[in-house]
Amino acid sequence: MRTSKNILTEHEMELVQLLMADCQNTGDIQAKLKRLFAGTIEQMLEAEMDTHLGYEKHNNIGDHTGNSRNGYNKKTIISDYGESEIVIPRDRNGEFEPRVLEKRQTRTDEIEQKILAMYAKGMSQRDIEDNLREIYGADIPQTLISKITDKILPEVNEWQNRPLESVYPIIYFDGVVFKSRRDNHIINKCVYSVLGVDMDGHKDILGVWISESEGASFWASVCSDLKKRGVSDIFIACHDNLKGLSEAINATFKGTKNQLCIVHQIRNSVKFVSWKDRKVICADLKKIYGAVNLDDAEFAKEEFREKWNQKYPAILRSWDDNWADLTTFFEYPQEIRHLIYTTNSAEAYHRMVRKLVVFTK
Repeated sequence: MRTSKNILTEHEMELVQLLMADCQNTGDIQAKLKRLFAGTIEQMLEAEMDTHLGYEKHNNIGDHTGNSRNGYNKKTIISDYGESEIVIPRDRNGEFEPRVLEKRQTRTDEIEQKILAMYAKGMSQRDIEDNLREIYGADIPQTLISKITDKILPEVNEWQNRPLESVYPIIYFDGVVFKSRRDNHIINKCVYSVLGVDMDGHKDILGVWISESEGASFWASVCSDLKKRGVSDIFIACHDNLKGLSEAINATFKGTKNQLCIVHQIRNSVKFVSWKDRKVICADLKKIYGAVNLDDAEFAKEEFREKWNQKYPAILRSWDDNWADLTTFFEYPQEIRHLIYTTNSAEAYHRMVRKLVVFTK
């Protein structure tokens, strides 16, 4: 049972300690993505070498063929995730010419974005093959595509279905919309990501799901997937009031507190505010979410009502309707509130994949 707002439970105290010690950037996420990207590039290079030699590594078919593997060279490449060191296989005759990463190529342009797409939840083998063709170009033989797909698919499936921690103090849910072409029509697809902070304070992308629409059934399947992979308890779920998400979370993880993203709430509040009023409106809204405690926040809200409700009645209507889920963060110390009340961490991750437009053909 949860205690009153003035007393923190044992779980909530653990959350306070973890978040107070947590850094306020996405460096840990970027490091994980960098390792994922570099490892996939190395698997693609291994598949290229198999095709070049005509046999797989350690296969006896290669005995006495006149050429064989001859160790590796190290190379530093630069991507959106920073510098990564990879190993490139070499052959004894020096004839191997990598295609995914040419000999003097050090930058990877948008290759990492297409590789990340392969790891998106729900991608089929055909989708992955299409992404590989985007990387290699139209003239790549199907045999090489098949070899690379066979090497990558186990890693993709392992990442998509890897076991998760049992307890997460806070999980962020967020989505980003991309346009995709299907049957000569442009449709919207949303990439929904779930980012978790574990009991050691580390952040990790727990999963990525692609959908054309959100709703109760979609979020129920996402929450069910998290539970099947080992998640048993979430202290706080921060999100942008995505349709059906709160209900799915409460049905799957009893006792989880929902926190609606304050940043999204402010964006929605000022969407139809005139430019001359916007700066003042934002300052007055900050008095609400920046209050010392919940009582002061309620007082600031009533002051806002007296000042602006006649001109912009829709603003407070939204705040009133969602007040309980907008103010969960007031139960925690001021030092960590900004980590609880915004999905900025997930949005920072999405900025790294925003270039990616086509997920499926």
